[in-house]
Amino acid sequence: MTFAPPKLLDDLPFPERFEDEAALEDYLATPSRDLARDLARVDGDLLILGVGGKMGPTLARLARNAMPRERRVIAVARFTEPGVRESLQAHGIETIACDLLDRDAVARLPQCPNVVFMAGRKFGAEGNMPLTWAMNAYVPAIVADTFRRSRIVAFSTACVYPFVPVIGQGASEDEHCLTPPGEYANSCVGRERMFEHFSQQHGTPGRLFRLSYAIDMRYGVLADVALKVWRGEAVDATMGHVNVIWQGDANAQALRCLAAATVPTSPVNVSGPETTSIRWLAEEFGRRFGKPVAITGTEAATAWLLNTGQAERLFGYPRVPLSRLVGWVADWVAREQPLLGKPTRFESRDGRY
Repeated sequence: MTFAPPKLLDDLPFPERFEDEAALEDYLATPSRDLARDLARVDGDLLILGVGGKMGPTLARLARNAMPRERRVIAVARFTEPGVRESLQAHGIETIACDLLDRDAVARLPQCPNVVFMAGRKFGAEGNMPLTWAMNAYVPAIVADTFRRSRIVAFSTACVYPFVPVIGQGASEDEHCLTPPGEYANSCVGRERMFEHFSQQHGTPGRLFRLSYAIDMRYGVLADVALKVWRGEAVDATMGHVNVIWQGDANAQALRCLAAATVPTSPVNVSGPETTSIRWLAEEFGRRFGKPVAITGTEAATAWLLNTGQAERLFGYPRVPLSRLVGWVADWVAREQPLLGKPTRFESRDGRY
């Protein structure tokens, strides 16, 4: 197993590029001093539920590298993707296969003082909306009730908000009227309400982690736009503005939320502070690739945008700036490195995914 203590991000320069997926994942799993300090402030082991998605494996590795070795990191998923479970175990992370829709199976999981909930359903949601609601609202109810004595950081989404004007500060956490477009987004409101209800009932500390567009080189809005430009495809700029954040920064802030839990649980918006123009991204990738850019649509006056002031007060600005992200993604796409094949569908304005 890999137990060597990692370097800290604070001591490393930004890499100019990531040679391959192994180098990318090693960097994503490198903690900062602030993260190690905050995890040292919370006692006990960590249970990560729904670890098998895009962000889960590197969040688990990041936690393992940041936490004292004597504390356990336990990763839970169905583990349907080959190699994920074995990779986690090779990095000192315990794994348990579990279907979170099975209440009895969830009840048999270890009662850890710290829980990060990452399970949910988005892609393909329109094909089976009952399952989407079950995953996004029923499973959170099971988890929130079962782990009532734990701190729970629950991954949520910017999609719980209605669209807001692109000329403005973005949606803030004091917005209590959550009326987003589309059934998927409303199921995400259901997820939050379940965690809120059981937190109020049982005094469970927690945070609702409202994340907007985490990225690494293999997926995300930047990869989506870059790939279209690289292939000579048109970029739809109707949903003309987004917030994005480096996956490593998002995972670090999620783990640091354990030390910033509130009773009852409360939301925190997490993304990059910039309102990023899709048109500008396309033109910038075109410049870097030396390729012409085709853009369709006219930018809407509203979008899903976040005010991340609270997160910045708690955690500081994200470590990796937008300009660095654009350069990393451009290099990765131009070298035709592996992609996850999971488009964000950021262009959607009707909430259908």
